[in-house]
Amino acid sequence: MKSVTLLLAALALLWLGGCGGSEKSNGTGATIVVGSKPFTESYVLAEIFSQALEREGLRVERRFGLGSTLIAFAALRQGEIDVYPEYTGTISEAILKRPGAGMTEISTALADVGMRMLPDLGFSNSYAMAMPQHLADERAIRRISDLTAYPDLRTAVSHEFLEREDGWPGLRHAYGLPQRPEGIAHGLAYRAAAEGRIDLTDAYSTDGDLAEWKLAVIDDDLGYFPVYLAVPLVAADLDPGARAVLESLAGRFDESLMRRLNARAVVDGESFANIARSFLDNDSVSEAGTGRRSGVAKRLLHNLVVHLQLTGVALAFASIAGIGLAAVLHNRPAAARAVLYLAGLLQTIPSIALLALMIPLFGVGLLPAVVALFLYALLPILRSSLTALTTVSPLLQEVGEAMGMTPGQRLRHVLIPLALPHILSGLRIAAVICIGTATLAAFIGAGGLGEPIVTGLALNDTGLILQGAVPAALLALLTELLFEALERRLVPAHMRTSPAA
Repeated sequence: MKSVTLLLAALALLWLGGCGGSEKSNGTGATIVVGSKPFTESYVLAEIFSQALEREGLRVERRFGLGSTLIAFAALRQGEIDVYPEYTGTISEAILKRPGAGMTEISTALADVGMRMLPDLGFSNSYAMAMPQHLADERAIRRISDLTAYPDLRTAVSHEFLEREDGWPGLRHAYGLPQRPEGIAHGLAYRAAAEGRIDLTDAYSTDGDLAEWKLAVIDDDLGYFPVYLAVPLVAADLDPGARAVLESLAGRFDESLMRRLNARAVVDGESFANIARSFLDNDSVSEAGTGRRSGVAKRLLHNLVVHLQLTGVALAFASIAGIGLAAVLHNRPAAARAVLYLAGLLQTIPSIALLALMIPLFGVGLLPAVVALFLYALLPILRSSLTALTTVSPLLQEVGEAMGMTPGQRLRHVLIPLALPHILSGLRIAAVICIGTATLAAFIGAGGLGEPIVTGLALNDTGLILQGAVPAALLALLTELLFEALERRLVPAHMRTSPAA
């Protein structure tokens, strides 16, 4: 058992040693890391940035679908990405907390934190409020002010909009809106509105599928929403050649073009790569795409391998730490309770919040995801191991002592074999937790089976969501079966905890 533990630790350390960040972009030949947030337009623009850089011979790494403005901005600030598409209104209102700040003030504030806002791309994507066209006609709702007369409207807005000061809180205050919204993934909101499950949601003015879902955009009659000019937000030390490439995109878009680009992804199902290639070739989207689902098997295999890496390494470390701590603490009740309390406290932190908290410490990508998964897996392993070791009959321990066994020998030859069924049970629970939680790792650029889920949510594409969800569910089921087989092999029948024993 000791040799297996040492082997797992060595493999994990070697693997993590290869998971360092990308080369920094402040030198010749370095890799430029392009990020995006998890909605259609951000994916499209990030892919255009990536291909434009690659056409000039620069190496590019894509880290798309970062979970929110907070995560994307933190990744840029930590040097984990070099550029991502952002909006002037978001920078002033949500990032800098300076409502109404001018371009000069924004640029100065960004420079103070090591960032630069490049010239805008030529269009503004402002927030808007939208509802089914038939409902707007039925109730004669044309302006946001009209919403005050309908407190019964079922309202659901994107989670970020729900919390941002330039989102629902400020809008409600400016207009005196009586509705009480729930949070919903932006990619699901339009379908929910079109199917009559909600009446009102937030929208982006350049969304390409508003017409597809027959949604009416309500006039912002008080001019509440600020201008959201799309800009590349970059690290201040970005390679000058890369910066020049991104600056060449300035002014090449307008709102009509951006709506067509977005519609090509959401309505027609064209891949982001094809949309970007078509734009860079022609400044248009007239060419037919080959479809987003090409190369499904290859992508699925890649995502599965990454998912197994994430869960396998996290589980290996958690097993070593959890069983090791239990072996040390099983006869120290006070210390054991303190450690269990701390591990339990970590379990109360929501998964996406814990992943976001990892960014300042470990950046984005595989390493912070592995650390977060390790923390989530630790409690079930530690608790089951401690419980098993402390409930072994004292008589058996006394017999071992009477036979002249050292404490280490009693632990290895008496306690652990008797505790093994419960230890395996804790490992099984931790493994399933890791597999499920690892799907959220895509929000911090770690990839895995969560990547198609995040992209599918952004595009409202059930097929993409299933490409991640179904393999994750099957992987969890396979894990259960593997642990059951392992228990049958290692544990005598009368000691097994499995119902199938």
